[in-house]
Amino acid sequence: MSQQRHLSGIAKHLLRLGLVIDSACISHTRLPHTSKLFADFLYHFDRVAGFYAHSPYDAESYRTAAAQVDYPSERRSALVKALAEQNGSSPALDRLAQPGAVAVVTGQQVGLFSGPCYTIYKAITAAKLADRLTEMGIPAVPVFWLATEDHDYEEINHCWVFDAEHKPVRLEIPGSNPERRPVGEIPIDRSPVDALREALRDFPFGDETAELVADAYTPGRTLGSAFFHLLRQVLASQDLLFLDPMHPASRRLAAPLLREAVEAAPDLTARILERNRELTTNGYHAQVHVDEHTSLVFLLEGGRRLTLHRQNSEYSTNGRKFSARDLAAQAEHLSPNALLRPVVQDYILPTVAYVGGPAELAYLAQSQVIYDALLRRMPVALHRQSATLLDARAGKLMDRYGLSLTDFFAGEEALKERIARKLVPSELGGAIEAAQAKSKQALEELSAAFKAFDPTLEAALQTSRRKIEWQLSKIERKAAREALRRNERAAAGAAYLNGLIYPQKHLQERFYSILPFLARHGLELTARLADLLTLDCRDHRVVAL
Repeated sequence: MSQQRHLSGIAKHLLRLGLVIDSACISHTRLPHTSKLFADFLYHFDRVAGFYAHSPYDAESYRTAAAQVDYPSERRSALVKALAEQNGSSPALDRLAQPGAVAVVTGQQVGLFSGPCYTIYKAITAAKLADRLTEMGIPAVPVFWLATEDHDYEEINHCWVFDAEHKPVRLEIPGSNPERRPVGEIPIDRSPVDALREALRDFPFGDETAELVADAYTPGRTLGSAFFHLLRQVLASQDLLFLDPMHPASRRLAAPLLREAVEAAPDLTARILERNRELTTNGYHAQVHVDEHTSLVFLLEGGRRLTLHRQNSEYSTNGRKFSARDLAAQAEHLSPNALLRPVVQDYILPTVAYVGGPAELAYLAQSQVIYDALLRRMPVALHRQSATLLDARAGKLMDRYGLSLTDFFAGEEALKERIARKLVPSELGGAIEAAQAKSKQALEELSAAFKAFDPTLEAALQTSRRKIEWQLSKIERKAAREALRRNERAAAGAAYLNGLIYPQKHLQERFYSILPFLARHGLELTARLADLLTLDCRDHRVVAL
């Protein structure tokens, strides 16, 4: 504990000097909605080792996984050609073209304006891991999988940013997707660039950030293409390759494995159902619901992604039926579901490691049985870096009021009350504390006397005691609220902090786009974060900028 206090003091000093510092680490077990599976993956991997092929915390795992990558030269040549068509030439592509080179893969749905902040943290983690493996003698290249096949438009048609006072602003592309088209293929008619520009107008780098987005989200581009162009600029320092699974060359690469998956569907489903039982028996959850009729593939037809239902070896959609053989013959027009997708990804790519978030790691616990059946290898699974970013004012406010990240999880009203108690005049606060102490002592003495006289009366006293203590606490809260009301700056500070750190009861990294942070701190922020975030920390970080 003393070391933590010392580090905190150093952090505060460097913060005053305007330097970047990793000011706190918070265990994921102290964050809201952390699943048992995810917590054990991070801190007790031995408990979940049976659901994954390798431990991400053992360097030898990466050597073993790399040795298991049996990647034909013909497939490598086709992959390099496909990536060149999508990315152009680059040093990273030249490295991947070499025999024995492997990929560190991550990815994300093609959400509006880069999606949540953790998209950037995934990419940084993948790039840093690729660098580390290369230093270990395992030539590795980071690859970002653009999840363009998903058809859930409502998940990706909006994003959140904040203004200079950390008031959340929702940005949205109008429209819907009743045809269930893959979202990456939906063309952009109008994007909310003007609303973004207005939200960012009071930031030092607001104009540059908005212009970067405007250049990417031009009318006529698809959502997938715009997402790619924006991320390529934001992550320019990370030397990433991007792969779009909807690209015709990517579809050709995936076809052999999709064909095999359709033919093996009954066996694969049985394996997944058994794995789901193993997970629940061990007290974990199955992230993806599967039943005997679940299809592991969708049909891409007429620009739509059609849901298929399986009955033994027969598939159906909208009254039409296909045999497994018929469907396998259309493998280039099939799209994998959430459990098959990572296996397809790691068939296309010579993947040594995959970087994901909690949900993706849960998918992989189920997908392992598909890896075993189809690919006969599985990459190392690693959690992405995780962070909450603070500006200088937020850091100073937290210091002033003695706040930590966990103080925000009870909600904004509780946060205001906590801050308010700091504002109560010391004389009044001391008087309230003295009254509480005296009341406690008097009631304890009275309780002892009643207990000796009549125990039943002592029990009644305990009920009255709780009421007295509650009333004193109520008076304390009222005094705090009045102090807060009188101190408008403190009330504004509470709103400023909550809007940045725990907006609408969400972790910052899962709610906001990276864009307002670029607008405040500059377009080089991604490179600065890459220098700061280290692979050896499993915790969530609070980073003062």
